Amino acid sequence: MSRLDSGKRANLPDSAFAYIDSRGRRRLPIHDESHVRNALARFGQVSFENDEARERARLRVLQAAKKYGIVPVGFITSQLQAERAYAELRATATDAATLPTGFVTLLMTDIEGSTTILDRLGERYRDLLNDVRGILRDGVKRCGGTEIDARADEFFAVFETAVNAIHAAIAVQRALSERSWPDDLKVCVRMGIHSGEPTLTDVGYIGMPVHAAARVCSAGHGGQIIVSGQTREATAGMLPNGIVLRTLGLHRLRGVPDAQELFQVEAPGLRSTFPPPNTGGRVSP
Repeated sequence: MSRLDSGKRANLPDSAFAYIDSRGRRRLPIHDESHVRNALARFGQVSFENDEARERARLRVLQAAKKYGIVPVGFITSQLQAERAYAELRATATDAATLPTGFVTLLMTDIEGSTTILDRLGERYRDLLNDVRGILRDGVKRCGGTEIDARADEFFAVFETAVNAIHAAIAVQRALSERSWPDDLKVCVRMGIHSGEPTLTDVGYIGMPVHAAARVCSAGHGGQIIVSGQTREATAGMLPNGIVLRTLGLHRLRGVPDAQELFQVEAPGLRSTFPPPNTGGRVSP
């Protein structure tokens, strides 16, 4: 790719750049195929003014890649990984001082196949993501939970009781299944619920319960709600008729010392058939 000299750069319209900062400085030219490839490679080197500016620029780069027939698999994967690493265990959406302490129940979710959906929708992905988050927030709030963080396609909430967390997850899955999505896309969210005593710091929860909740979530499939053995114990005798926790067996979760028995939430209006959990297989008792 030939270097873009100042004269040619000045003659390009603003639409030829993925990012324009508040001072009007234009970054990441995307006016032709070679510069789009360069923007994909250099995206991580740019210092954006805020997360919203970064997200807008990312969507513009992806839209340009689609225009030129570039499949940016590595770029999308690296960006999602970077966002998840940045977001891990943070409580950016809520003042940490207001979060419950002691034995709590954590709900984590993410969108199955979000990379493919992003590639298909381009800039419209933002609207879809906002719709999913709205459904999640409504379900969590109605059941007495508190949102902790929402970053990329992930959502993190806490409940003082395990029963309320399960009710929220069921309500959200039902609402998602009834919703129609652009381009006839199938949008499915996996959910993981784990109960324990995480440590609350000034930036949110940390500790093994948070890590375990994330692993329980990643074990699931879109449309599925999986809970840990600790959550099942915390709901003993308290779930209403019609809600069943069906065992999925004993599993090893990456980074969690002891094998965990996992359970699938089954209730009217929810799918009940899924592939085995994404854990590498069951463990013999």
